[in-house]
Amino acid sequence: MRPQHLEGRRLSRLHLFATVPLCALIGCATVKSHPVETSLEAPSPVAVHSPEPAAPAPAVGEGLAVDAPVAVVTPPTGEVSAETVAKPEAGGEGPPPVSKVEAAASPRLVVTPEVVSTVVSEEKNRPLVTGVVAAALEAVALVVSPGSREDGFWDAYRTPMQMARLIVSRSSQLVGERNLARLSRGMPNDCSGFVRLAYLSAGIDLVAHGFLAGENAVSAIFRRATTGGRIHHNAPRPGDLVFFRETYDRNRDGRRNDGMTHVGVVEGMASDGTVTFIHRGSKGVARSRMNLTHPEKHQLAQGGPVVNDFLRPATKRSRAYLTGELFVAFASPEGL
Repeated sequence: MRPQHLEGRRLSRLHLFATVPLCALIGCATVKSHPVETSLEAPSPVAVHSPEPAAPAPAVGEGLAVDAPVAVVTPPTGEVSAETVAKPEAGGEGPPPVSKVEAAASPRLVVTPEVVSTVVSEEKNRPLVTGVVAAALEAVALVVSPGSREDGFWDAYRTPMQMARLIVSRSSQLVGERNLARLSRGMPNDCSGFVRLAYLSAGIDLVAHGFLAGENAVSAIFRRATTGGRIHHNAPRPGDLVFFRETYDRNRDGRRNDGMTHVGVVEGMASDGTVTFIHRGSKGVARSRMNLTHPEKHQLAQGGPVVNDFLRPATKRSRAYLTGELFVAFASPEGL
């Protein structure tokens, strides 16, 4: 086994190799050439004592000024999906553009009164890293793997968009999986195990804070999000956690008093407000839909598209419940 001090030296070298190109790229992004002021008139010929007259000096060429175009990054707008996260739009060609970040308003979403009357997007408040810096961070991610970043140094430079892309990508890969324990030793084969695997891809351990006595994993994750101030009822973004209550009779007393019992990962939101999320349900990891504008509607019209899937099946003493009826809150990954 390699000594610990050698392993630490290897990680330090990786950090150094990643930092040097990062600093170089950032430095290059800030360099701008300036025009050279030169005279276009040739100097007067100088008389010399020679049989041949001196030839006039050639005219100096005109100075050139080059402005490197700056990359333009525009966050995705309108309908949100996993593909939108992975491929943000880029600025087009033309005269040297000015670096800018455009924050488009997300669709408004009306939810049940007990949650909040209206939903307002906070996308314009999210920081973005543009141009060369974003490219440098992507290169760093390839050089230094998440498993080697024990000190969390690079996590501070990961943008919300990058975190969302990692979480949603991993969630999508797990769709159809029925046994999460075989993917990671000791991982529970339930909804909490699924979101833990998804968030670990972004370097976030959702249960690192531990459990309280009698607390289930979903409640522990919700407590962590609440303590960190990440709980919200705004329009969700891809990668957000989505929490549900009383999706099954956890204490088996026949009453709806089981608290927080289910969690998933938001994949996207359609223009009509229907949220698509991925979760570990009774049939394995799958996608489901939820529309908080119509929380008690399975379909808006006979034969129309599903806006809320059934989350709690019917029993002899209780009817079935929809995702919109059992929804509690969303939680963003930043700061968890």
